[in-house]
This record gives sequence, structure tokens and C-alpha cells, in this order.
Amino acid sequence: MSDSTKKLGELDKEFVWHPFTQMKEYESKDPIVIEKGEGAYLIDSEGNKYIDGVSSLWVNIHGHKVPEIDKAIKEQVDSISHSTLLGMTNPPAAKLAEQLINICPEGLKKVFYSGDGASAVEVALKMSFQYWKNKDKPEKTKFVYLENGYHGDTLGAVSVGGIDLFHSAFKELLFDTYKAPSYYCYRCPLNKTYPSCNIACAGEVEKILSVHHQQICAVILEPYVQAAGGMIVSPEGYLKKVREYCDKYDVLLILDEVATGFGRTGKMFACQHEDVTPDILVIGKGMTGGYLPLSATITNQKVYDAFLGDYEEYKTFFHGHSYAGNPISCAASIANIEVFEKNNTLTELKEKIEYFENELKEFSGLEHVGNVRNKGLMAGIELVEDKESKKPYEAGLKMGWKVADKALENEVMLRPLGNVVVLMPPIGIPMEDLKKLMKVTFRSIKEATES
Repeated sequence: MSDSTKKLGELDKEFVWHPFTQMKEYESKDPIVIEKGEGAYLIDSEGNKYIDGVSSLWVNIHGHKVPEIDKAIKEQVDSISHSTLLGMTNPPAAKLAEQLINICPEGLKKVFYSGDGASAVEVALKMSFQYWKNKDKPEKTKFVYLENGYHGDTLGAVSVGGIDLFHSAFKELLFDTYKAPSYYCYRCPLNKTYPSCNIACAGEVEKILSVHHQQICAVILEPYVQAAGGMIVSPEGYLKKVREYCDKYDVLLILDEVATGFGRTGKMFACQHEDVTPDILVIGKGMTGGYLPLSATITNQKVYDAFLGDYEEYKTFFHGHSYAGNPISCAASIANIEVFEKNNTLTELKEKIEYFENELKEFSGLEHVGNVRNKGLMAGIELVEDKESKKPYEAGLKMGWKVADKALENEVMLRPLGNVVVLMPPIGIPMEDLKKLMKVTFRSIKEATES
């Protein structure tokens, strides 16, 4: 280890508190210091290269150092780096809003900017809550969310989150909600089997709405993939059913596509697989191609119109962030969308997804792989101690991390979710790097679980 890397590691351990990290363990190891990125690779301060197997926590889209995005950011800095969006606008924010509406599901019309996914979820929750107040139905205040769902770490987002490991410590701070079962077919909470179940988990959402719809303002869920919940993939038809139930009972539908948006599932947005348009769409993560913080809450005209009125009516949405619509972030996002068009990214993705899915079939044959699931280039490989009983590994064994450590030895960077090995590379990953990612991951699982 070089002296400069050692010094950086010492500074980091002395002053930095890392997210989702047990610092007692972290401080006992030499940190990896990432200095550069190129294509699908991360490069550390010692010159070691690693395939970015989880897109730097699901944000990187086309790879690192994308010339078009680099250029857009540099040009915007030469004009202005920031101005407020309160009561005025800037060229990138206005132009990006138009581009977002053009690529979003038909029927969405208005873009409200924030800085990260959780903040955009907070906006969606507050908008849907105030929507009914402005519509003279103040009794509609509750939300329906899904078990194993994740919408961020702010208190509103945690209130509609369904992962006890992340959220239970804060339960005294949260508002009351209605919880519906996850669409987790491998470990079905209703003890049913797909497809003979007729998507009974969606039916549970209707049961809640049928009884409580007069108190419910919105249903919030992640379409097709509960990402942080373990890359849990919904059965086809689930989303369309929930949309129908929301319409039937006059409840708004919020779809959180922070993780699933921008091509991750093979479509620009996951809800487009079933031609479903939500009342409110939440996007973030890959919005700038993985360069800068930016998110958005996108609504239909109906929601927007409920906030229009005379000044003294106070129907205004009194919410906003200092850096909302930041020109540099918006410029990066415009370039990100242009790269999609220039490179025919979604069309080119079809071949990669086909290869990805064929390779994933081989993982199912491993002795300690209980379930393999994916939508597009989002995949979860669930490790189990016993395949027949689906018995999970005990947390203390850290089996997911043992796989990640093996992969790191072979130039692949992974970050598991408990016993679930996550694969979520940049969708712009070259085929040769995708092949390496799959081979290394397969071998790492085999060595970690069968040794």
C-alpha cells in the first residue's frame, strides 16, 4: 500500500461516518479508496480495477466518464452553477422537464425537482396528502405500502417502508399506515403458488382499499422490483391490478422508480412493461447517469390542478429544496437522456438482457442458491443454507459478504443485501465485461458456499 493511500485511509477512519456501514468492522480493515472510473470499471488509488457490479449503488447508467455528460457539465459551469427555482427558472431545468415528460408514461405532465430519491418520495407523500385536503376530502390521510418495500430513509419515506432491519428502530417516530403483503413469490407471505394464486397479493391491496378507502389517500410501491428488499420481482399483471384497484376506490397511485427507472428493467420505466401510468411517479438515482444528485416527482394534470387557486386560498405546495432544479445536475440529466437516444441504449440492451438471463439460469443449479430472480439487468441471487427447506443462512455467517469478498479478489465489486447477491451493472456495460461479471459471480458463490 502506498503512503498516499495509507494517509487517505487514516483520514477516512478518523473523520468519516459511512452510511449503512458497521463502523467497528470498517475501522478494522484497510479501506478501498476509489480515485477514478472508466467505462464499467472503478479504479482505486493503487491502480486496481474492479467491474462496478452494482452501478455505484444503482446510480451509474452508461458507465463512468461518459464524454457527452462530462461536456454538458463543464459547459454549464461556464454559464452558472446554481440559481433558485423558487419563482424563477433556468434553461436546463425547463428543457429537462420537457424531455422527462416525453419519455415518461403517457398522462404525466408536471415535474417537481428534488435532490435525492427519499426527498422526492417525501414530496409525493405530501402532495398526495394535500391533494385530498385541497379537494375537500381531508379525511383521506393514510397510505398503503408493501412489506419489503423501501422508499428512502427520511421519516416519511420510512413510514411507508417495509424492511424491519432498516426501519424498526424508528417506529415511534412514524405515522400510521396500512401494510399489504409483498409480491415475494419465492417466500410467499400468503403461502400460495404462482400462477395458480391468481396474484393473491394484489388482492390483499384491494381488501385494504375496500374497507378503508375513505381514509386512504394513496398506495405507494416499487413497480416490478423491490430493490432494497432483496431484488424481489413481481409477477406479471400485479401492477395493472393495483392500478385498477386504485381507480375503483378513488385512491392515488404513487410509483417509486428511483431504482427501477432509466432502463434498468429493459424499459425506460418499469411501469411501462404493463402500460401503467401512476398519478405520481418518483425518479432519481440514474437520472443524471450517476453523476450528480437529482430527483423528481412527476404528476398528472389532475394532481397539479388541485393546487391551483388564489393566493389567499393557500393551496400552494409549500415545499422545496435549496438546490431543486440545479442547472448543473439538470444539464447532466439532459445529456444522460441524449446518450440513451444517440446510442440506442434500450435497443442494445435487449441482447445483454438475453445473455444475462441465460447465464442466471446456471446459478439455479448451485447447491446453495435457493432462488434467482431478475427484471432486465436487475437481479437477486438468494443464498440458502438448505435448498429444500429454503432455510436462510444465519446473519452472523455474512454469506453474502463472503461472496462479495471472493468477487473482489477477482476484480468485481459487489454489495449484497443480506443473503441476496445483487447484480445491477451499468446498462451500458460492454458485453465482454458483462460476461466477466457473470463468470466471476458464479465462481464466487460456488467457492463461498461450497467450501
